[in-house]
Amino acid sequence: MSIRITQNNCVGCGRCIEACPGNLIKKDAQGKAVIKHISDCWGCTSCLKECKTGAISFYLGADMGGAGSTLSVKSKGDIREWCVTSPDGSVQVIEVNKKDANKY
Repeated sequence: MSIRITQNNCVGCGRCIEACPGNLIKKDAQGKAVIKHISDCWGCTSCLKECKTGAISFYLGADMGGAGSTLSVKSKGDIREWCVTSPDGSVQVIEVNKKDANKY
C-alpha cells in the first residue's frame, strides 16, 4: 500500500506533511509535496484526507481487491468526494457530506 502524489495538482499547502504520522512527505525545490521512500508508507491515508486538491491518491493493489485502482479525495465545502479510478480509466465517485459522517 502506498500513496502517489501528482505534482501538477499539488499547491504546496503542506497539509499532507503535517498529517503524515511517519514524517515521510517533504517539499521539493518547487515547494510541492514528495515522498522519497514510497515503500515506507503505512497506508494510513491521513495525507489523502487532508489534500484538498486531489493531488494525492492511494494505490489500491490486488491484495485489497483494487487490482491497480487508485483512491483520491477532493473537498468541496462540506462535501467530500471519494474517487476510485480503475486502471481502464473509469471513475466511480462517492459523495459524503462531512456533517453526516458520524451519523451512522
